[in-house]
Amino acid sequence: MASTAPEKISVLWYLPTTGDTRYLGTSEGARQVDLAYLKQLAIAADSLGYYGVLIPTGTACEDSWIVASALVPFTERLRFLVAVRPGLQPPTLAARMTATLDRLSKGRLLINVVTGGDPIENKADGIHLSHADRYELTEEYLKIFKALLAGEHVTYKSRFLDIEDAHVLFPPVQQPNPPLYFGGSSPEGHRVAARTVDKYLTWGEPPAGVAEKINQVRELAGKEGRTVTFGIRLHVIVRETTAEAWDAANRLISKVSDAAIAQAQQVFARMDSVGQSRMAALHGGRRDRLEVSPNLWAGVGLTRGGAGTALVGDAATVAERIDEYRQIGVDSFILSGYPHLEEAHRFAELAFPLLPLAHRVAPAVAGVAGETIGSYVRPRALAAAGS
Repeated sequence: MASTAPEKISVLWYLPTTGDTRYLGTSEGARQVDLAYLKQLAIAADSLGYYGVLIPTGTACEDSWIVASALVPFTERLRFLVAVRPGLQPPTLAARMTATLDRLSKGRLLINVVTGGDPIENKADGIHLSHADRYELTEEYLKIFKALLAGEHVTYKSRFLDIEDAHVLFPPVQQPNPPLYFGGSSPEGHRVAARTVDKYLTWGEPPAGVAEKINQVRELAGKEGRTVTFGIRLHVIVRETTAEAWDAANRLISKVSDAAIAQAQQVFARMDSVGQSRMAALHGGRRDRLEVSPNLWAGVGLTRGGAGTALVGDAATVAERIDEYRQIGVDSFILSGYPHLEEAHRFAELAFPLLPLAHRVAPAVAGVAGETIGSYVRPRALAAAGS
């Protein structure tokens, strides 16, 4: 059987529209996330060569569509992974928004389909559906959404949706639609992924758990006559030595109180998200069981929902761990680190040279970049002279 491991990978970064900091679980070290800062991050990710950026969604975040629209003019190649929310916006409106932003960005839009896993937040947004119903709605929604972007006229009626002769007048640049990313760890989520989306996403579980999910979705997609690719959402803490990386990881949670951990875990427990349950189960809210797999650290998940694990180590070690995920089929890595601006530079400078990237990155230090010794001698010239 042919290998399912992709030859090349894409690396995306994360735009923290809230919550960027040097210390988790406390206001100390918190960073103001405004347009000026987000602009710095987007320009850095673009110039460093990241494939794209994920913009989060939810009540704790700024609106992802408006943020992307504000940042598109300041970037050239960077793609923007923006959320579509079934049940929160009609599929017709979402299709028009998608086509418009894809055109304005000249084909740099990616779509993150978010079903939503917090019943309290969903109800606040007017979504009063069970877990199973939300995924049934999502599948119907995506069928309409994709058909509209492909130029079809759509009439559709179900217990969730009632659409009559809808169409999108101005098509997107990317045909038939911008790539659809989607995550869901339940059987219902796997079914939706297999039938409708382009890329299935998982949070950063140990490789064996990720491989199990990938195999399940791949098998289901095959039965539908479809092919799905795979991505993973992880934090990274990369330093020049592994010891320095673990010191940075411990420092990141050094000011987290037991009360903050307990409060966060209580919130996660109320959710009906299978993915969130799997994240919380990795550590159980305990500080003494955070390395859940070699170099995979669950400290972020003590207080943060969603992706709660980080790859920790020197660049070569982290590259090896990334390759483990590549070997089981992951071709897209959506990464983040605290604070995000500095970590975007650090990861690109240390790890990019070791990864089989499918996209162009910033060139190695050359020309007028770098140090000049004594305001006269370039290090490269000094090395060539044997000094």
